[in-house]
Amino acid sequence: MRPSKIVIIGAGSVSFGPGSLRDAIQMKELKDSELVLVDLNEENLDIVTRLAKRMNEEAGTGLKISSTTNREEALPEADFVIISIAVKRDELWKKDWEIPRKYGIRQVLGENGGPGGLSHALRNIPLILDICADMERLCPNALLINFSNPESRIIMAVSKYTSIKAVGLCHGVYMGRDRVAELLGRKSEDIDVKAAGVNHLLWLLDIRDKNTGEDLYPALRKAEAELGESHDPLTRAMFRRFGYWPAPSDDHIGEYLSYAYEKTGLHGYDFKWAADYREQLWTRLKSLARGEGDLGDLLTKPSGEVAFTIIRAIVENRNEYVHAVNIPNNGCIENLPRDAVVEVPALVSGFGIQGLTMGRLPAGIAALCEMQVSVQRLAVEAAVKGDRQAALQALLVDPVVDSMDAAEKTLDELLSVHKDYLPRFS
Repeated sequence: MRPSKIVIIGAGSVSFGPGSLRDAIQMKELKDSELVLVDLNEENLDIVTRLAKRMNEEAGTGLKISSTTNREEALPEADFVIISIAVKRDELWKKDWEIPRKYGIRQVLGENGGPGGLSHALRNIPLILDICADMERLCPNALLINFSNPESRIIMAVSKYTSIKAVGLCHGVYMGRDRVAELLGRKSEDIDVKAAGVNHLLWLLDIRDKNTGEDLYPALRKAEAELGESHDPLTRAMFRRFGYWPAPSDDHIGEYLSYAYEKTGLHGYDFKWAADYREQLWTRLKSLARGEGDLGDLLTKPSGEVAFTIIRAIVENRNEYVHAVNIPNNGCIENLPRDAVVEVPALVSGFGIQGLTMGRLPAGIAALCEMQVSVQRLAVEAAVKGDRQAALQALLVDPVVDSMDAAEKTLDELLSVHKDYLPRFS
């Protein structure tokens, strides 16, 4: 594999940074490649950089590792730019959750759909378009690999408003496959799935035994029917009514459905658990970065993401099958608009990322997905142009919003509370 330059923006994230390092360090084909870690938080970046260098040395991968808080220093001549960024993620997300609830809007999670998903898009899309503008100057041929949410809206913005090639990645398809494997009493690696839809509203259209080719949907229907009612109530309700298993999980698919709260409740994200988990993980990472303790599975267990699989496939011109990528539709799903950002399987090689043609989605599933495409368009326009009218329309089109008055009040308060992070609305 020829040496490549890979820039990771958001490397100081407690989960994303170490996860990316796992895959980079374990991929021996990256020998002599350059890995540049970028983050605005100097303390976190220093910890992750020292950890990366320790992992690289002990694994003998032979990467050239450096770091900077200035992405313009990192980007020149990059081949790949991996992004996972957010501003005060949990702090601002909590407001995205609380404000709509105050006005009676019943959103399940508030991250990618509903008012919270819109607010998240308004903050994150301009940040990523600014990175793309730098890429257009400094590394115009680089592939942008995005992990930031809301995935579909970000990729639509990049596709529509920049010249940068981009793909969005999410492990939701594997979450769906793993849950199905659990219900069937099988190993995940023995099951093949083919899925299509939009991000976080993905449908397993085909489930088979990887070794024999046996259709496993009959067995899944039987196993699901025998399961207690407390397990996956929304996923299973949709499965029974639409005929296919949705992924990744109740909370995520529930962001796009007006009736989701009937099955999931309105508990929302567990911010305390997340904060405690991050604190514990940082404690361990700091210790490892100081050279204390054993690196353990950081050198042996992959993260479960496919960014570096895609990088290797492109550089080595492999024919690598990837279960799910988020890309502009362009005919991959026949009965969704061409400009929609869809999640489909893909073939990756030196020719880039080619989404597979998945035919037509069943009519009911296509209708659910197309509704989200309409919200995608309006949210992107609002984020790019700082357009309050488009933002309001995005809410009024969103199935989670059932009150015009509540939509107006929610939007006004979200724009006010987050004004420091929404310069395009100033």
